[in-house]
Amino acid sequence: EHYFIQSNLRMFLKALAVSSSLFGTVLFTQYHALAKENQTNHPARIFPTALWDDNWDMMKPDMTTLSNLTDEEKEARIPKAVRNIYLIRHGQYEIEETEAEKRVLTPLGREQAEKTGQRLHDLLGDSVSHVYISTYVRAMETGHIILKHLKEDVPVDYSELAREGAPIPPEPEAESWNPEPWMFHRDGARIEAAFRHFIHRAHPEQAEDSHEVLVCHGNVIRYFVCRALQNDPAGWLRYGAANGSITHLAIRPSGNVSLKGFGEKGHLPPEMVTYN
Repeated sequence: EHYFIQSNLRMFLKALAVSSSLFGTVLFTQYHALAKENQTNHPARIFPTALWDDNWDMMKPDMTTLSNLTDEEKEARIPKAVRNIYLIRHGQYEIEETEAEKRVLTPLGREQAEKTGQRLHDLLGDSVSHVYISTYVRAMETGHIILKHLKEDVPVDYSELAREGAPIPPEPEAESWNPEPWMFHRDGARIEAAFRHFIHRAHPEQAEDSHEVLVCHGNVIRYFVCRALQNDPAGWLRYGAANGSITHLAIRPSGNVSLKGFGEKGHLPPEMVTYN
């Protein structure tokens, strides 16, 4: 009797395993068939996904026009270098001041900038090819401190496009930050213009990979990251970048973009980490 029960139990478990395997195989097959169908039919995907736009910066070579060119002519029109862009948030500043000229770095903010400059030197040495700095006082002070740690002859440009602002109404809404609608209307177009100006694949004439530094602001950096990764820009406020932090975007010749690091602050001791 005991043997009979064990035998029946083994047969039952074996049947259960086979039926589970068959059910799993059917489910797996149906899932992938549906996923494949949804890859071409955009509505009703199982998971909300988006296809990558490989001409997001309007700089993808037109292969139809290149087909009639010589190899040398093609080489002159196809991007070949990687642009590494380091987005630096300024140091802590006098946030209680209402006049822009008085919103200068605090003593801690200056220390943060020194640490960030040293970190960039340790990471990149003399390979920084260009530095861009927002024209807000706190960004210029941060940028000038950072420049002391880089090679003396690095080209420097200042940008009003990269000033702080309200890029787009965030989703979800902020709990303690509610700009007027006209502020998004005013700042959004400028910050989008800044994105298009700074974030793009290398021009064909750029032969070597570049390392470019942009010293700017938290909202600008967060918006840039969303746009570069082709994520919903309204999600920009879900990110948080500390003062003096480093965000690294790599843009390949194909137009593919990688976020190598966001808001990195490991070069700052814990007691020096701030977000204002």
